[in-house]
Amino acid sequence: MPTTNVRARRTGAVALEDNAVQWRVWAPNVERVDLVLTGGPRGTLAMRGEGEGFFVHTEPDVVEAQRYAFRLNGGEERPDPCSLWQPDGVAGPSAVVRPGRFEWSDNPWKGVARRDLVIYELHVGTFTPEGTFDAIIPRLPDLKELGITALEVMPVNQFPGGRNWGYDGVLPYAAQNTYGGPYGLARLVDAAHAQGIAVILDVVYNHFGPEGSYFREFGPYFTDKYKTPWGAAMNYDGPGSDAVRDFVLDNVRMWLAEFHLDGLRLDAVHAIYDLGARHILASIKETANEVAREQEREIVIIGESDLNDPRIIRPPQRSGHGLDAQWSDDFHHAVHAHLTGERRAYYSEYGQAEQIARALETPFLFAWTYSPHRGRKHGAPPDPDLTGDQFVVCIQNHDQVGNRAQGDRLPALIDQYAKQRLGSSLLLVSAHVPLIFMGEEYGERRPFPFFCSFSGPELIEAVRKGRMSEFKDLVGGVGDVPDPAAVETFESAKLSWSWPDGTEHAGLRRLYRDLLTGRRTWPAMRDFANRSSRLVNEKVVEFTRGQGESSLRAYFNLTAENQSPPQPLVEGDVVLFASEARQYGGTREGTRLEHLLPYECVVIGPGRDR
Repeated sequence: MPTTNVRARRTGAVALEDNAVQWRVWAPNVERVDLVLTGGPRGTLAMRGEGEGFFVHTEPDVVEAQRYAFRLNGGEERPDPCSLWQPDGVAGPSAVVRPGRFEWSDNPWKGVARRDLVIYELHVGTFTPEGTFDAIIPRLPDLKELGITALEVMPVNQFPGGRNWGYDGVLPYAAQNTYGGPYGLARLVDAAHAQGIAVILDVVYNHFGPEGSYFREFGPYFTDKYKTPWGAAMNYDGPGSDAVRDFVLDNVRMWLAEFHLDGLRLDAVHAIYDLGARHILASIKETANEVAREQEREIVIIGESDLNDPRIIRPPQRSGHGLDAQWSDDFHHAVHAHLTGERRAYYSEYGQAEQIARALETPFLFAWTYSPHRGRKHGAPPDPDLTGDQFVVCIQNHDQVGNRAQGDRLPALIDQYAKQRLGSSLLLVSAHVPLIFMGEEYGERRPFPFFCSFSGPELIEAVRKGRMSEFKDLVGGVGDVPDPAAVETFESAKLSWSWPDGTEHAGLRRLYRDLLTGRRTWPAMRDFANRSSRLVNEKVVEFTRGQGESSLRAYFNLTAENQSPPQPLVEGDVVLFASEARQYGGTREGTRLEHLLPYECVVIGPGRDR
């Protein structure tokens, strides 16, 4: 990664030459701001007003990890809204960090191209027993051997306590102290790059959490014009929004340029409201493009959206926001509903075999078509020139597992591993970017329920009641919902990270490894534009990927009975993969294709690809 001069952040504690630090804060709601330096003789220092609500102070010879806070109009001490480190927790003082002094070893790193992405979503606190950035590093070789090319790390910005999904964070610049803080995150990114693995950070720019947030005391970070399901909406288009936008764009630049991250996954962009002429999503992508050019490497910006709206990834020249890719929920819902038989809530409009065939061909099953669950038309047709690698699909993720009452994973919901192998094959053979939720690759059965560690009793009780109310009609009683605030709920989510030889867990992991190898080595699996799918007799999906002599055909038996393949093998074609082969835990012997076994996927292609 070429060395470049990193543009200084406009607010926060910014390192200058000769160990000096400049503090700059936006606080238009107050008349006076004092900088409080703790642990030394300097004490309280008045900050100079710069106009437009900014206050600044420069101090020489500041040590690393110097604790500091702001006092607004003589009130209580508050952490820096742009704090990079909260060693003592979300409500404690901030600490000075100089990311430019991190010892990076990733100079040759060029990133991972979008078409090469195989994303592995993980939660730092439950991925290992230790629950830290450093504890992930020894597991990177296993992920590389599996075929993972990118980690997607669930939000790590500072949140209350030590247990949280991360979406209730309140300080977007600070890496969670209990995970290892900014230094731990930097070590993880550097180690991942050494393994050839990119790191994408999940970030939340639609709201901040309910506890430990003091932004309203500083300035108009929020707006009452819009509402989100989780809290006040961010102010991206109202009075004072210029500074709020700069706050977010500096955060984007910091993660990418100073912490060498390879991309960002933007949480719930449908709850990011901006009616200005230049949408904040487009500005985020422009900022990422600047860093990519400066550092001459690949950077991706991925949006999570439930709108089925192609404008998210449509280029700016065609009035789009220009993001690199977006999540597509329809694929997950179609596969999940068919495999589990569930028809509750939004699953009520999924489960048809024909939908699986269509989900392999198009990312949006609802494209300005009527949605019974919503009671209206939903989505818009994707543009013809959008390729499959602009959509991220999955069969499990933190939301679809964790927002179930008990956080049960897919293997706990289906009656046989053949279905699990079928679902995994649909994901990995698809012409989209696959996202694998931690542990999915070996059939982890431990749950991933919702958990948190707020300190306010009223807030804790409100969260408990909210979760119980949401699920009381679905799980046979509120007693079945784990207490989100209980440490036992958090501990239950920690991975077993175990796939003993000879078990179905080992077989499933081998299936993931082999199909991910196929995604790298079979030429047709590099083609994200040419794909077609059809349903045969309501029982078998035939999916073709690529074109010409290098094309592949995949058959997916969606039933519990043997089925005939839609067409016989032609000369030169061989069975490249069968999900029910014995090495994966199935019963298939050899490579003859007289019939498809129950819930089997078979991939057929040129013999040279074997």
